This record gives sequence, C-alpha cells and structure tokens, in this order.
Amino acid sequence: MHRGDLTNAQWQRLEPLLPSQKPKTGRPAVDHRRILNGMLWVLRTGAPWRDVPERYGPWRTVASRFYRWRKAGVFQHLFDTVKQQADAAGQLDWDVHFIDSTIVRAHQHAAGAKKGMPRPKRLGVAKGASVQKSTSVPKGRVSS
Repeated sequence: MHRGDLTNAQWQRLEPLLPSQKPKTGRPAVDHRRILNGMLWVLRTGAPWRDVPERYGPWRTVASRFYRWRKAGVFQHLFDTVKQQADAAGQLDWDVHFIDSTIVRAHQHAAGAKKGMPRPKRLGVAKGASVQKSTSVPKGRVSS
C-alpha cells in the first residue's frame, strides 16, 4: 500500500457501496480498489490522467471508470451513504458550521462579466480624423 491509498478499514466500508466487480456480461472489471486509488491519486495531486502511476492500472481505465461512475451517480451514492452511516453512528457534529458558494463572494472574473478587453479611447484626436500612420517622407519631397 502506498501513501494516500485507501486503508483496509476504509476499503471494507466502501467496497459494498460500489458496483459489482463482475458485470452481467463481458469480462470482469479491473480491481475497483486499485482503480479508486488511482482516481484519488489524480484528485489529490491534480495531475492529468496520463500521469497516473502504473501501479493503479492503465490511465485510460482509471479515467473512463471515473467518468462512467460520475455519470451513473456512484460517487453521490457513496457520499450520501457514508454520511448517513456516520450520522447514525453519532460521528457527525452538526454544530460545526460550513460555508458554501451561496455565502462566499465570487471573484469578478467568475461573476459573468463581459468578455474581452475594452478598447482604449484615443485622446486628442477629433472624431473622423485620420491618424498619421507613417513618419517617412512622401515621394518627391526632399527633406532639408
């Protein structure tokens, strides 16, 4: 077991909540524990899927299972069940206060501001007047 991987106690608590290791058709899935540890590694490190260490299996397997489980609601079911179990065991302190995005003010760039940069206004130039584009001397004129 590597640092950050699920302990045996954690795995025993999560294993019954995951989809069956052997699907109804096809070959058995790669070990859920190994794949889940790979998902946790990516979430913990912030690394791209392609950088998943080989000990967790093929990166494509880890990534595709993550996306399939997310779409199927496996993680939501997992979180809800673990929360209910902890609450029933008296392990949750409901007096602790949490904040969420409804309280925290978003940064101005996240608030739906108009995209793009405003164009700078020209100072000292009359409307419709053309601006000299070159400083070279026109043909036929000789500079003294």
